Amino acid sequence: MKIAIVDDEKDMRQSISQWLALSGYETETYASAEDALRVIGADYAGVVVSDIRMPGIDGMQFLKKLMGVDSALPVIMITGHGDVPMAVEAMRLGAFDFLEKPFNPDKMTELAKRATNARRLTLDSRALRRELSDGTTIMKKLIGTSPVMERLREDILDLGQADGHVLIDGETGTGKTLVAHALHAVGAKAGKKFVLVSCAAYDEETLGKMIFGPAEQGTSLPLIEEARGGTLVLEDIEALSQQLQARLLTWINEQGSPAETRVVAISNLQEQGKTCEDMLRPDLFYRLAAMKVTLPPLRNRGEDILTLFTRFSEQFADEYGCDTPEVSAQEAAQLLQAPWPGNIRQLANISERAVLQSRRGTGSIASLLMADDDVSEASMTTDGKPLKEYVDAFERMLIDNTMRRHKGSIVSVMEELCLPRRTLNEKMAKYGLQRSDYL
Repeated sequence: MKIAIVDDEKDMRQSISQWLALSGYETETYASAEDALRVIGADYAGVVVSDIRMPGIDGMQFLKKLMGVDSALPVIMITGHGDVPMAVEAMRLGAFDFLEKPFNPDKMTELAKRATNARRLTLDSRALRRELSDGTTIMKKLIGTSPVMERLREDILDLGQADGHVLIDGETGTGKTLVAHALHAVGAKAGKKFVLVSCAAYDEETLGKMIFGPAEQGTSLPLIEEARGGTLVLEDIEALSQQLQARLLTWINEQGSPAETRVVAISNLQEQGKTCEDMLRPDLFYRLAAMKVTLPPLRNRGEDILTLFTRFSEQFADEYGCDTPEVSAQEAAQLLQAPWPGNIRQLANISERAVLQSRRGTGSIASLLMADDDVSEASMTTDGKPLKEYVDAFERMLIDNTMRRHKGSIVSVMEELCLPRRTLNEKMAKYGLQRSDYL
């Protein structure tokens, strides 16, 4: 993360730069606001430290221009003794904070730390939003080659192009929010607002004001206004009170067809023996469920389990700076046999713990599965799948992992797995693996 230092006094520029460099920051110095503006734009990967009093474009004008380019850019203003009122005005205009000369260098370092952390969060959030608005990228996040996942991707592409409201349901941890993002990203409203709220997170009065208004003075717009023309996602739709269900239905009906704002409702119903249809008034349910997506549980996705386990393990191994744990044929069979009541979320947790215990050189995947309250030895051994399914799934995972490790080098994979080229090509074709995916 960079820090741009803007000051017409050379000694001051160098002094601040040297101190921040000693604190571990990468610095850039500019003698004028004009010079800095030629470099600093939207999504600048850093923060700005600027003097207020400078010839030409002064600090206040500089701040206004920066806020016009990127209103979330942290700008720390340096003021003289008599400039504190001006600095307060700068804060009103969007400055991150200010320092009065002569300032304590440690205070400068602390401010730089806060500002760079804030900037990092902003840029990460923007990158995530761009990723979630990119239909091609987000569809790649729906990992898996099982028939149920192929159908799910086809359903998302079809329903994404339609105008109607959508109901998404499925077991906990199956990725319903990701599918909501995908529906938005591949549809005609991809460039519009995507607004999400959990109906279970607020009391009825608060939630009603958030969704429908009236907005209190100084607060943001009601969500139905904020999402206008885009997609409004209501998580935990079953938690909506009868009164709010009636208001939602009225608003949906007032929109007419095609709807200006699309509603995507997500049901996370956990109550045994209950369905979303039981919890919603019939007229609202049928408006939302005219287009319905039910996510498949992980236990029905076959070898996708091993593919996901591998991806998660690689990510966590990279995060913790260690090797990805090897999976034996027996462990692969245990992963395939587990009931996965927590679905993908549970699998990700098991993957992280497998990486951590592998780093210590202890434990096994079986022990992690057995440690989960919802997994018993009996539930892992009574699936009754043909042996060939386990063998094929393990073989695919082994080839996939080896191809990834060698970045698509066929020769290296042949040597490690002791396979002739023709056999490797046949097995890759059988399992739908393409060398281009690993380069």
